[in-house]
Amino acid sequence: MLISIILPCLNEARSLETLIPRLIKLYPDAEVIIVNDGSSDDSAEVAELAGAKVITHPYTKGNGATIKTGAREASGDVLVFMDADGQHDPKDIERLLTKLEVGNDMVVGARGSKSQASFGRWFANSFYNWLASWIAGHKITDLTSGFRAVKAKKFKEFLYLLPNGFSYPTTITMAFFRSGYNVSYIPIIAHKRIGTSHIKLLKDGIRFLLIIFKIGTLYSPLKLFGPLSFIFFGLGLSYYSYTFITDGRFTNMGVLLFITSVLIFLIGLLSEQVTQLLYSNSDRD
Repeated sequence: MLISIILPCLNEARSLETLIPRLIKLYPDAEVIIVNDGSSDDSAEVAELAGAKVITHPYTKGNGATIKTGAREASGDVLVFMDADGQHDPKDIERLLTKLEVGNDMVVGARGSKSQASFGRWFANSFYNWLASWIAGHKITDLTSGFRAVKAKKFKEFLYLLPNGFSYPTTITMAFFRSGYNVSYIPIIAHKRIGTSHIKLLKDGIRFLLIIFKIGTLYSPLKLFGPLSFIFFGLGLSYYSYTFITDGRFTNMGVLLFITSVLIFLIGLLSEQVTQLLYSNSDRD
């Protein structure tokens, strides 16, 4: 069984100098692929000299785009995705593969409290994990981890769903759960990255908020739109009761809240049907 190790890369020359030789030494039979996402440093040259297969984007497309490029170019039966910045320990790959062999379709390295992360990122990740677990009905211990091993054939079923930005881990995780594939987690420690982080607080803060809605719409839209519709219905009923008791009339605001409730529910119902068709088409393929 051929293993393809795929590393998305944007200006990670310093890390690749030591990371690629470690990977090749530990897994000499594996295919090591560096997807250079338009780096301005000498990442591509460093990776080639170290013995990796290098694919270069002519300009920066995004983390998700590099993942899709790597998956398309990989020839392995199993794909291992990891960061190129030194946060992930190559020795943990063996643990991912061992867990994959016992009936799982994807195994994710879940970062624990000892991992190097700011309080803000830890809090955000904890919230996403809780939300995704509620929506999916499964325990998700690290929704946004980029360190995972997955069966290539099943991963490639969802390439068309993956965004070009940073939220590919969210998308692929929810897609696997939605399709009934087996997903498992192992604890890992993410070390301090080498070089400068590409995360921008304001821009990525907004992006993370969009991930919340993406989680719901990817898996079960009614779980997101249903409670929201119920809230507006409750507000409409409460406002109607208040105005009826105080003024003996039914106001336009009450009507607006009831209509909003119905519209939100119908949007959720339509989204549910679209989602069902989306995964039905994937099953047929």
